[in-house]
Formats: sequence, structure tokens, C-alpha cells
Amino acid sequence: MDLFEYARNQELEKESPLALRMRPATLDEVVGQQHIIGKGKLLYRAILADKLTSVIFYGPPGTGKTTLARVIANTTSAAFRKLNATTSGKKDMEEVIREAQQRRGMYRQKTILFIDEIHRFNKGQQDYLLPFVEDGTVLLIGATTENPYFEVNAALLSRSVIFELHPLTKEEIRRLLERAVKDPVKGLGNYPIDLDEDAAVFLADIAGGDARAALNALELGVLTTEPDSSGRIHIDLETASECIQRRAVHYDKTGDQHYDTISAFIKSMRGSDPDAAVYYLARMLEAGEDIKFIARRIMICASEDVGMADPQALVVATAASLAVERIGMPEARILLAEAAVYVATAPKSNASYLAVDRAAESVRKIKTSIPGHLMNIHANGEGDEKKAVGYKYAHDYPGHYVEQQYLPDEIRDAVFYEPTENGYEKKVRAYFESLIHIKQE
Repeated sequence: MDLFEYARNQELEKESPLALRMRPATLDEVVGQQHIIGKGKLLYRAILADKLTSVIFYGPPGTGKTTLARVIANTTSAAFRKLNATTSGKKDMEEVIREAQQRRGMYRQKTILFIDEIHRFNKGQQDYLLPFVEDGTVLLIGATTENPYFEVNAALLSRSVIFELHPLTKEEIRRLLERAVKDPVKGLGNYPIDLDEDAAVFLADIAGGDARAALNALELGVLTTEPDSSGRIHIDLETASECIQRRAVHYDKTGDQHYDTISAFIKSMRGSDPDAAVYYLARMLEAGEDIKFIARRIMICASEDVGMADPQALVVATAASLAVERIGMPEARILLAEAAVYVATAPKSNASYLAVDRAAESVRKIKTSIPGHLMNIHANGEGDEKKAVGYKYAHDYPGHYVEQQYLPDEIRDAVFYEPTENGYEKKVRAYFESLIHIKQE
């Protein structure tokens, strides 16, 4: 690097976006991801000791994958080379490998190769790297937003340690915003900024764990807002919402708005109004409500309000709940909408919900004992000889049914579950009626 290139790089760094300038240079500056870089953790120790092995960082955008690579570059004694899989090809890799081999042979120096968006390399490109990772020519650091177990060569995975990065918490993003406002060197500390509390909360909330989005919005607000009469740049809630192109929905997730909106959402599904259900769903998502919380409420509604009228509703809601945790926003909105619409349009029954409550009331009020013929027999056949005597095995009888007492003597005639005429429960009711005929015969 000559003086002209050095000066050019320095100028580019000064003019680069705030999110890029604020990237930490050391481990102590990193915010978040304490589950992998907290003091005493494996990655923390490996970076400090400069004993890193090949790793793959996996997580959503803005969680610090490239940041950790930069920290490693500033810490290691090895040569550090970076490629982006979206713009680099095999020729670029060949050049890096050739340099690494020369450096290793002449100076006994290691080379760390950081590949951003590694999942974008095709199988052939990933296969090319394998022998050089295997023999130690390069130490690979891959970064990907996609699940590496699906997108990265299994052979490369077996030679790497996978570290999953989590979205930053709102508190962590708030800390980064405050640091950016105060830092006069890398941040915006030379500007006379007043960042309102509700604006900072909004940016941290709406960023969805992506520090880059919050910092970019803050910088845009500062650079485009005219100073007031006192010369201060005032970033209020309205300015913050304009800069991130999201309206500040009035929604207090710990207060009435939270409970009122989720109540309206559930009652709309219960009342079979899919339009209202997706409206309140969208309202919660726009306000940054926790998608896992929404998914849990859909599951509850599927069981409590749809129940046996359509048992598939709970299957759909549960599948959506698992899927949103794996996929995250923004795509999770589609999964939640499908589940909410399914539950809203399904036939309704609370019969099973009422049944368990009736049974619980009976348990609390009446002391009973389990009929002897239903009791368990020890595997070795030992124990109370009266246990299970007289039990009839249903599958030994026509229609796989035989009349038999299952409830305790004290409540032998109790009825807890009363199927309705809705949906699948109509079939359940018909089945019960057919059993009555068998009993009468």
C-alpha cells in the first residue's frame, strides 16, 4: 500500500456510513452476542489467544458477523484477507490461496480468509476451498444469513465451528445509539444532538435486532434535520419514524395497547372474522410485537376456540409457531397470517376446553379412587392381585369397542365432554351415538 492508497482509504473511512464507522475494533467494544464472546467463552478465549480455528458465523443481518471478523483481523498476527461471495469467483480464491501458500512457505505466517455471504458460493466453489482448509493453508471464517447446515458444504461444516449470532436486544441497540451520539471520532459526537427518549426507544424497537438499520436511521435524521434556534439538532419521534420509513404506531407493549390489541386479535379469530384478525395481526407486527408471543396466542385460540371442530387448526398453529422462530421477520408475517386466517375461518367449538374445566371442578370437589380393572400391573406381574382384573381390551371386540366403566365409581355417570354439531365434532357426536346403539344391543 502506497501513501496515496493509504490517504484514499483514510478519506473513505471518514465518509463511510455511521454503521460502518461504529464497528468495534476490539472485543471490549462489541455490544451483544455475549453467549459466544462473553469473557471466558470459547470464541473470546480463542480470539485473545490468537488460536482460532475455522469458524462460520450464522445469523440475521446487522447482528455483527462482519464485525467479529474485523475484530479478529485487528487481533490476529495472521494475514487477513476478505472476499464477498456475491462479487468474487474462483479466480479470486485462487489468488488468495497462492498468496497464502507463499506466505506460509516464506514467513511461516498463517492466512485467515473471511468469506462474507459464503452461502452464495456454489458447490464447486465451496469444494475448491476444502483441501486448503484441510491442510491449513487458510483458516476459514464464513459469514451467512442462511442456515449453514442447508447452504454450506457438509465437508466444510465438519471442519468448522458454527457460531449462531442472535438479533441484538432493544437495550443493546439503545446502547449503540447512545455511543454513536456521544463518540466524536467515529460517531456523531461533533454534532449538537438531542435524541428524545421516545425516538431512541422507537428506533431500537423497530430495528428488529438489526443495529445497522438503527444507526443508519439515526445518521439520516442528524444529517437532514435543521438545527433549532439554539443550534441544537433535535431528533424526535416523528423524525425517527420518517428516517426509518415506518410510522410510529401508538402501541405500548407493556400497557393497555398491548392487551387491547391482542384481545381484539383473539376475539376476531374466535368470531370467525379473518379480515379483522389479519388487521390486528398487522397492527401488532408494525408496532414490533414479539412474533413468538403472537404465535403462542394463535395456538391457544386454535385449541380453546376451534378445538375438536377442526383438530387440524392446532397442527397449523403449532407448525407456524415453530416456523416463525426458524425464519424470523419479515417472512414470519406470512406464516402468522396463514395460521390466523385458518383459525378464524375454522368451525368453532369450546367443548374440549369446557370438558377439562368441568373435570377439574369434579376433581377438586369429589374424592375418588381409580377402578381396579384400570390400574397398572407391574412388568414382572407382581403386586396387588386385584389390579386390572376384569379389564376388557377394546381391540378384542367388534368395532374395537366394548362397554366398560372407566370413570371412578363415585362419578360413574358424569359427562364432561359434550361434542357440538360443528365441523369434525359432528362426526364425533355421530360416533358416540353409534356406541350407544352397541351398548343397547
